[in-house]
Amino acid sequence: MSKTQADAADPVWGSLDGLLADLESLYKDVHAHPELSMQEVRTAALAADRLRAAGFEVTTGVGGTGVVGVLRNGEGPTVMLRADMDALPVQEATGLPYASRATATDRNGQTVPVSHMCGHDMHVTWLAGATQLLAQARASWRGTLLAVFQPGEETAEGARAMLDDGLQKRFPRPDVVLGQHVMVGPAGTVAGRAGAITSAADSLQIRLFGRGAHGSMPQASVDPVVMAAATVMRLQGIVSREVAAAEAAVVTVGALQAGTKENVIPDEALIKLNVRTFDEGVRQRVLAAIERIVNAEAQASGAPRKPEITPLDRYPLNVNDAAASARLAEAFRAHFGAERVRQTGPAPASEDFGSFGTDWHSPSVFWFVGGTDPQLYAQAQAANRVHELPVNHSPKFAPVLHPTLRTGVETMVVAARAWMPA
Repeated sequence: MSKTQADAADPVWGSLDGLLADLESLYKDVHAHPELSMQEVRTAALAADRLRAAGFEVTTGVGGTGVVGVLRNGEGPTVMLRADMDALPVQEATGLPYASRATATDRNGQTVPVSHMCGHDMHVTWLAGATQLLAQARASWRGTLLAVFQPGEETAEGARAMLDDGLQKRFPRPDVVLGQHVMVGPAGTVAGRAGAITSAADSLQIRLFGRGAHGSMPQASVDPVVMAAATVMRLQGIVSREVAAAEAAVVTVGALQAGTKENVIPDEALIKLNVRTFDEGVRQRVLAAIERIVNAEAQASGAPRKPEITPLDRYPLNVNDAAASARLAEAFRAHFGAERVRQTGPAPASEDFGSFGTDWHSPSVFWFVGGTDPQLYAQAQAANRVHELPVNHSPKFAPVLHPTLRTGVETMVVAARAWMPA
């Protein structure tokens, strides 16, 4: 029997074609109504309603706005499928008819635009579709399905919040933890690897203290603007001069804030930076170098106070289990064909997904699903301009709906059933 014939005879795929229109409506709804991290009340309610309709036991409010569904279907392994729900404080610029026009109040009391510029709306839709298909085809598998809709991935607090709220004690321990992310890449393709798949990340806030003065009398000041500028430039030398060529690290200054008027030298400057690493030893060296440079530049400027270095958030290194990755790759190749299943290198993006497997002591696998129009991607690749395509967190990031939607539902179903016997 050919793969196409086998798929046609498989009861799990019988209703997928008819489900896609409904899932597209769900995706557009979630996209148009994004919610900030740990504020995903509406999205969580949609997820819970979908799970209940599919016959899952549903628990809401886990770790704040997290939703957990359990579907018990006889003796067999427990498989956890995870999707994150939160959006970003970014003004959308996709021009889509269902583009977000939402605003929200962030934790600092500021009104900010909100949009799904990382694809979590697609993740919610994928998991909603996969759970419905699996529930409708219970005769084709045995075991327990654990569906987790997670809040707060963008702030690295959602997975931890759910775990701290007793996730391990309240729900069955999974034999494997599975998750995926839409990324730049030809839609219809799947990419993964064993070992490190996403980087560790550390975000820091640095307050530099100076002495304010009139802009015409800089000699009376200790200028924190100059101090901050010198610090930012010196930080650029960490990766180029203190990290070996065979190792990997990223140090990015994403915010530099100082002063309010052109002829007033302020008292303080604020730097916010982000570090990405794939090795704990490299991570420790980079963080130590940041502290050394920040303190040295302040001292060189004659700062009246030592800088304050405050951690903002941290993502762990996300490592795919080797045996589970091999099993998953085999299942994907059997379903999609080898040409649609690709090997990828570690991504410098970061995720808190790995916390579930680590805390549960369960193997975990995380993979990527392409979301770029295949023709557009091929043209960009031919012109050596793939780097110009809108990436996650860009205000123009917009996964093409088809075949991205179908592919992501299929990957979740195929992955789950790779562990659950017929």
